[in-house]
Amino acid sequence: MSDWTSGYVADIGYTYGYYTELNPLRARLAFLNAGLISPEVGSHCELGFGQGLSVNIHAAASGNAWYATDFNPAQVGFARDLASASGASAHLYDEAFTEFCQRGDLPDFDSIGLHGIWSWISDENRTVIVDFIRRKLKVGGVLYISYNTQPGWAATVPLRDLLTEHAEVMGVSGKGIVSRIDEALVFADKLIAVNPAYARVNPQVIERLAKLKEHDRHYLAHEYFNRDWLPMPFSRMAEWLAPARLDYACSAYYPDHLDGLNLSTDQQALIKEIPDRMFRETVRDFCVNQQFRRDYWVKGARKLSGTEHQEALRATRVILATAPADVSLKVTGSLGEADMQEAVYGPILDALNDHQARTLGEIEQAIAGKANLAQLREAAIVLGNSGSLLAVQDEAAAVRARPYCDRLNARLIDNARGSKDVSFLASPVTGGGVPVNRFQQIFLMAIGQGKERPADWAAMLWGILSAQEERLLKDGKLLDTAEANLAELNRQAGEFAEKRLAVLKALHIA
Repeated sequence: MSDWTSGYVADIGYTYGYYTELNPLRARLAFLNAGLISPEVGSHCELGFGQGLSVNIHAAASGNAWYATDFNPAQVGFARDLASASGASAHLYDEAFTEFCQRGDLPDFDSIGLHGIWSWISDENRTVIVDFIRRKLKVGGVLYISYNTQPGWAATVPLRDLLTEHAEVMGVSGKGIVSRIDEALVFADKLIAVNPAYARVNPQVIERLAKLKEHDRHYLAHEYFNRDWLPMPFSRMAEWLAPARLDYACSAYYPDHLDGLNLSTDQQALIKEIPDRMFRETVRDFCVNQQFRRDYWVKGARKLSGTEHQEALRATRVILATAPADVSLKVTGSLGEADMQEAVYGPILDALNDHQARTLGEIEQAIAGKANLAQLREAAIVLGNSGSLLAVQDEAAAVRARPYCDRLNARLIDNARGSKDVSFLASPVTGGGVPVNRFQQIFLMAIGQGKERPADWAAMLWGILSAQEERLLKDGKLLDTAEANLAELNRQAGEFAEKRLAVLKALHIA
């Protein structure tokens, strides 16, 4: 019997995550910060879309055409249901990479994205993907790719190999992958308890094992227990992508753009001495002990002149996507946590307090003398990483995308009556997803049904939860009585009305 899974875990579904780095609009600020011409928005592709939440949100919220494939039929079924509900231009296939990448009916793409794929597939599939990128990515087009990397994984690779070998050799296949994962973790604990030399030399693996046990088993199955699993140094990735004629652009993870958060003064000086840009990335990975890279590559990187750079930054439109009181002025890098300057960030937040879209140039004028353009650029990176500040697409695109978002969000909200799996909704303003948890989605459903008071939203939600015999947890304790549950829901509904509803209206979600 042939194995259609090619060694990839398929007997348990992937998580319902949303990955903002796949949003082409988000890439613009990263490119600008690197002094590069921003990518175009047009036709896009995602390889290995999992449950399809990202591709459906991006197709709906951008109004553009997205093409994507995932080999798991169950996941494709869920994704196609969302695409059918939204009516957006999401072309979703249940084909392996070898089949999809040879299709003759695909357009050329402005971006191609792979999240959580590269490190977990065979060299044969990597070759197919690189050839696809070479043929189908437009000049000026962007590749987003994330992958496990060295040196951050070096000490933990033997632990991963131990876990997967136990699951394969000692586990009973009929029990399913979750049971085999649990048994492998129990055995790893037993091994650590006898104080092996490996753990003594690599004490960090004990902490890593403890964190593994806290993870959702669906995540662990896909992260650790596939047949193919290869953390790859940045230099090896560059070798793989060379036939596709790509240039490394920049990190897709915003905090990586802030050297002061990640590198000591001596480390920064050392890296600046290195003339080769690619080798600088390798050395930087050693300095921060990089474990997971999220990168943008481009087919033909083009630098902006000084004047072009300033003009492009000033033309960048953003919106405050969090209540000002909830914006954290702390940011974390490899060196730890840092506090942002209130004197700089306070005026910026005040200028965006009404949750209306503004350009960085308009903000610069509004707070003249309190922050310069370079500080605004850094603030956009810091606040963008936390999701407090989001890039905004042009108004014509937002108007075009609004009906698709409304229909997609209606389906996701309806699903929330019986599931907490999906905690994002689509915004036509930002071209991407925005965090909205299950309870907040039900509050939006109540508002859509004409219920105006938070107490009525809470009552509707309690009716749904109580019918399913669900109860709330508060401070680690289960709320037993209906009165206690309803009181907590009233509190949450009031907080939603005060802090979150205005934001979701500005984002054209509510």
